[in-house]
Amino acid sequence: MKLFVEGRKNTFPLLKSQINKDERVIWFHMASLGEYEQGVPVMEKVKELFPTHRIVVSFYSPSGYEVKKNSTLADLVVYLPLDTAKNVNSFLDLLHPELAIFVKYEFWPNILNELNRRDIQTVLVSGGFREDQLFFKMTNSWFKKPLEAFNHFFVQNEKSKSLLNSIGFNNVSVSGDTRFDRVANQLQLNNKLDFIEEFLDNKLCIVAGSTWPEDESLLKEFIMQNNWDVKIIIAPHTIDQDRIRAFQKSISIPSVLFTEREGKQLSDSKLLIIDTVGLLTKIYSYADIAYVGGAVGTTGLHNILEPATFGIPIITGTNFNKFPEAIHLEALKGLYAVNSKHEVISILNKLIDDPEFRLKTGSISKKYIQENGGATEMISSYFQENFVKIE
Repeated sequence: MKLFVEGRKNTFPLLKSQINKDERVIWFHMASLGEYEQGVPVMEKVKELFPTHRIVVSFYSPSGYEVKKNSTLADLVVYLPLDTAKNVNSFLDLLHPELAIFVKYEFWPNILNELNRRDIQTVLVSGGFREDQLFFKMTNSWFKKPLEAFNHFFVQNEKSKSLLNSIGFNNVSVSGDTRFDRVANQLQLNNKLDFIEEFLDNKLCIVAGSTWPEDESLLKEFIMQNNWDVKIIIAPHTIDQDRIRAFQKSISIPSVLFTEREGKQLSDSKLLIIDTVGLLTKIYSYADIAYVGGAVGTTGLHNILEPATFGIPIITGTNFNKFPEAIHLEALKGLYAVNSKHEVISILNKLIDDPEFRLKTGSISKKYIQENGGATEMISSYFQENFVKIE
């Protein structure tokens, strides 16, 4: 909350000092870090198409801003001010964007209504809509009025398109999810991490990424009873050193923290805990099996596409009814959902013991990524056709 409040105090001073009145601006807004990753392929294309414009990114959540505030993709990164009429007018006066791009959601009524009033071209990318949203439950036009700001909606699936059509919006294209393009591109990057190679020592690797305490509790018995010659890497979602150390002490196998690796023989440890941020995507490239956190409790499933692109089997909790990619991948049998320690142990043992099953499950994940790319090209084509005039 301190970051949430204090960070917003800097938004207007940053805009005043960094954005000149005569500069041409394209504005991206993301709720948090996950939406940023969805927006990256589009930002890269926009920079190619409109190289004379400055790119400004805003975040609602500290978990996005604090990690990406120094992003080289953007010319400036700020917190989105709270959605009051006064804040919105000051924000847009200072920012004066020619194009506003929202990623996935974040439908703030004052901001959208003012964008519409100022006739600022606005697009939603990787949008996802559900029947339980107020737009579709309430007949009062006030609830859907903010959506009138969007010149075009690029949505992830046909259901989202149908829902928008049902309330009168026909400026909708099913593009899919730009995250598929984002994660597929990771294969072209340098994912080498020397310390991971030293730790693994050519052993089979299980990576548990973006874990919460409830995930770690579910995995703990397998870790303690692990009789296989397998290395385990855990990358908690939140870096709380006291909690991480407490968990490490509760595990009786040899372990090491990333921040304490210097001077240690990493290959002697069976468990490596990544107590920092920014490394998980590359670490997934070394995994033979991935566990993705967030779906045991109610925090929300984290990104399963990042490990899937590397062609590895995925395990999660069962609470992912709002995550279509997990639903689809489970149906294809590239993902296995568990809700007990016994189920975790059972599926992990099967994946370790049966290489053919492991490789087949992983190939399903990889194929799923390959077959669902292309959203970024569709969106960039729209920009070329509709916004070339702003150059």
